[in-house]
Amino acid sequence: MAVYALTGFSLVSLLSFGYLSWDWMKPSLVADVATDPMEKPLPPAFARPPHIIFILTDDQGYHDVGYHGSDIQTPTLDRLAAEGVKLENYYIQPICTPSRSQLITGRYQIHTGLQHSIIRPRQPNCLPLDQVTLPQKLQEAGYSTHMVGKWHLGFYKKECLPTRRGFDTFLGSLTGNVDYYTYDNCDGPGVCGYDLHEGEDVAWDQSGKYSTFLYAQRVSKILASHSPKEPIFIYVAFQAVHTPLQSPKEYIYRYRSMGNVARRKYAAMVTCMDEAVKNITWALKKYGYYDNSVIVFSTDNGGQTFSGGSNWPLRGRKGTYWEGGVRGIGFVHSPLIKRKRRTSWALVHITDWYPTLVSLARGNLSNVPGLDGYNVWPAISEGKESPRTEILHNIDPLYNHAKYGSLEDGFGIWNTAVQASIRVGEWKLLTGDPGYSDWIPPQTLTNFPGSWWNLERLTDGLRKSVWLFNITADPYERYDLSDQRPDVVRTLLMRLVHYNRTAIPVRYPAENPRAHPDFNGGAWGPWASEDDGEEWEDGRESLKSRNKKKKCKICKLRSFFRKLNTRLMSNRI
Repeated sequence: MAVYALTGFSLVSLLSFGYLSWDWMKPSLVADVATDPMEKPLPPAFARPPHIIFILTDDQGYHDVGYHGSDIQTPTLDRLAAEGVKLENYYIQPICTPSRSQLITGRYQIHTGLQHSIIRPRQPNCLPLDQVTLPQKLQEAGYSTHMVGKWHLGFYKKECLPTRRGFDTFLGSLTGNVDYYTYDNCDGPGVCGYDLHEGEDVAWDQSGKYSTFLYAQRVSKILASHSPKEPIFIYVAFQAVHTPLQSPKEYIYRYRSMGNVARRKYAAMVTCMDEAVKNITWALKKYGYYDNSVIVFSTDNGGQTFSGGSNWPLRGRKGTYWEGGVRGIGFVHSPLIKRKRRTSWALVHITDWYPTLVSLARGNLSNVPGLDGYNVWPAISEGKESPRTEILHNIDPLYNHAKYGSLEDGFGIWNTAVQASIRVGEWKLLTGDPGYSDWIPPQTLTNFPGSWWNLERLTDGLRKSVWLFNITADPYERYDLSDQRPDVVRTLLMRLVHYNRTAIPVRYPAENPRAHPDFNGGAWGPWASEDDGEEWEDGRESLKSRNKKKKCKICKLRSFFRKLNTRLMSNRI
């Protein structure tokens, strides 16, 4: 009772600050405009396959776009979204690798073995080689395919690289976190290397160029050298706005009045990225692609609140299964959309882009059975009902089990200690430990009082392992209905059981010392030979059991490299 009283008081207090002035049912500050009657009617089908530009941003919070009421300036995104279709019931995954893998394969994490964490730089792991990727399907349909930006789907051997997974060209980083200017990435003390690649070579000559600008310039160069008469797919995976918080000074100056330093730098990075999107859109028009193009914009996960991001008024942050971690910014802008300038509440998930874009490209989906995504183009373009009615957010058997979860709490059919989340219709269920469960207002002030939401978070999660929300009626996840509706809880648990029966073993191998950049010319890149098999272990095994495997030649080699690395580090010191 005390918790609800505190919650109510906090919300009333925040109203005085204006933090709840954004109406959830009218999330756009840009009013929907009726379709221009002077626009030329579209033919029943596209005259030719459209050019596809997919823009993915990194760690951009749900609140951090102008049309969601943000204080961050994003005029390009606001205009493109206002003239297209805003997706306000759009879901992604809570961290980098899972979102990217589901975009590229059209499959849930449980069906690729990537349901736990991310692919780390030293792991012998990558997107499963038996998966037919989105760019490969578009190549089959006659598309030229290009990737610019962050890969983060593994690179331990060459078969894992973007140019071996369907992209004709690639400029970007292979790991998940690099310096925006130097392209250095450290995966722990002393384990540092350069990470910018052109194709399958290290792009040493590009060091010093701010990545957001570099990637936008590369997109323009690709468009200038290609013929608009031939279909093209460009996947632009900006590094922005992931840490480190780095931006050209002129962008930071615009936000000099922001007291919170992290928020100030973060805001500058978002605006810089917005201008990069403007330059890409301008290039599409300049070189004759725009009239037959489809631009998809998506974030990859929720914002990281302690690094300047904001998911307000949603609950949670990056890395959690609360709405703030999995509800994304998304829109589609295209002259080919039949019903433009509107907001769509159709349920859409990041896996849906695979069948949607392949269908737009007139590709063949018959040889890729078992996709978890749906073709949602009729819902986006014509306003039809979405074919999707549920989303498996994830089942992660390796994540720390909730202390108070049990099979008994799951009606004897599901161990509620296991981290999992699913949405069916208007209902959302979470089990295990969903992650940091706070509501954080935009951090525009230097020392915004934070005790109320911290207290609420600590009190709310006490001795619990099951949560149920009606997301349609309660998008902020403030009212847990698990005790009032055990029938719904049981139904959704049965859906988890169903999905879990189709899951493959987790791919999360131990790190390999051969991956150290010092053994690879100072850069991150493939280290295993093409003859090496896929070196991954069943993630259901405990870390202790992995470390107790019998010794073999590779174990001795690892020991040698470990000793050598120790000597190298001691010499540096």
